[in-house]
Amino acid sequence: MSQQVFENRTVLVTGGSRGIGRAVCETLAVGGARVAINFQTNEQAANEALAAVEEKAKKAMIVQADVSREDHVERMVAEVREKLGPIDLLVNNAGIAESVVHDQLSFESWKRMFEVNVDGPFLVTWAVKDEMIERRFGRIVNVSSLAGLVRKKEMIHYATTKAAVNSFTRHCALAFAPYNVRVNCVAPGLTNTRLSLSANPDVPHLIGLTALGRMAEPSEIADVVRFLLSEESSFITGQTVSACGGRV
Repeated sequence: MSQQVFENRTVLVTGGSRGIGRAVCETLAVGGARVAINFQTNEQAANEALAAVEEKAKKAMIVQADVSREDHVERMVAEVREKLGPIDLLVNNAGIAESVVHDQLSFESWKRMFEVNVDGPFLVTWAVKDEMIERRFGRIVNVSSLAGLVRKKEMIHYATTKAAVNSFTRHCALAFAPYNVRVNCVAPGLTNTRLSLSANPDVPHLIGLTALGRMAEPSEIADVVRFLLSEESSFITGQTVSACGGRV
């Protein structure tokens, strides 16, 4: 794969300041992309990610937004377009996760999980898709989770949102395919990030279920995202790729 495969392309990565999102930003910057790093509250982490990305990217920026709010998303996309140009590549990575037993799961927690993990990808995709369709080019990767494919009795709300993201991916791919807009999804298994480790208290058990006998590093998931955004995957759309070390 060419080192500058994303040259002259602008990418927006939601939840790009930490974990998988930051690894994606750095990986795409190496590939020549102009990188917009979205964050919600942790500006320090966003600035640290920006400093790392700027060492590799020709142009980069941070942009604050809560992806569950339509007005925030509209402003975010407008800022990116003004500073970096039209958005060619989108990575819907922002999300929240938690483990909770069913008799402690509240409707408020259920709603907030859907607002961020499902409404977020919808709002950001809808903010960029028309321009992608008009330009006859767009590449979208949604970051789901293995929880959307396997049973998780203490993650009912989280797992349900990730199954929704998998379905959203398939149906958007079919709708956008005539316009050269590809939509795919990556479903990571246990990954060495703050979010993943905080939401999965029994890490040794999960590692024991994984054929490779370890958790993923964020850079390994970022490499899958990179592939799905690149033209190396030109005949792939509507797919959910499980990057789970052989757990399923």
